[in-house]
Amino acid sequence: MTRRLFLTLALLGVAAAPPANRPQPGMVRVRLDTSAGPIVLALDAKRAPRTTANFLAYVDDGRLDDTLFYRATRGKANPRTGFIQGGIGTDAKRILPSFPFESTTQTGIHHLDATVSMARGASPDSAGGNFVLTVGPAPAMDARAPALGYAAFGHVVDGMAVVKRILALPTGGGMDEFKGQMILRPVTIVRAVRLDGVARPTGGPKVWLLLKGIR
Repeated sequence: MTRRLFLTLALLGVAAAPPANRPQPGMVRVRLDTSAGPIVLALDAKRAPRTTANFLAYVDDGRLDDTLFYRATRGKANPRTGFIQGGIGTDAKRILPSFPFESTTQTGIHHLDATVSMARGASPDSAGGNFVLTVGPAPAMDARAPALGYAAFGHVVDGMAVVKRILALPTGGGMDEFKGQMILRPVTIVRAVRLDGVARPTGGPKVWLLLKGIR
């Protein structure tokens, strides 16, 4: 049936778009198994190679396993839009060395609906093991002089219903720009799994696992 439909579209001169959650050239998929359900990301290794390589290092090392989605930022005009933030938080035992910042002007990847982007501090090269998933467009996160913006590097291809459920969770606490945005019952990222290509662990010591039994 699918083959027949594809041939029909081809004969009509209509391009059949490939299914979103399938291997695509230049993209690497990662599945986040969370306590709220699975989320599949497609990372753009062609246009954002450094940012993608950083994220995959966290995945391949298991550094995102047993971490959290801990922040939900909702739009004031439309609380159904915004972003959720997750990753290693402030766990210094999991952090990898910094890497060069790839802005939206360099990559051409903008903060649209279902975008995955790196969270960071004041320094553009401070992104590491924390990331955000957008619900609805977030053009304010793009580079606009003099603001450098954030490094978008892929998009959600499956599980946006899960992302939206996390965004709607009750929040509170926090300080400064995080005030009122901390998820009261954070969602666990049970594990992160690379779906395409071969895993390339960094080989660095997994200190967070060595200390897990005595924390």
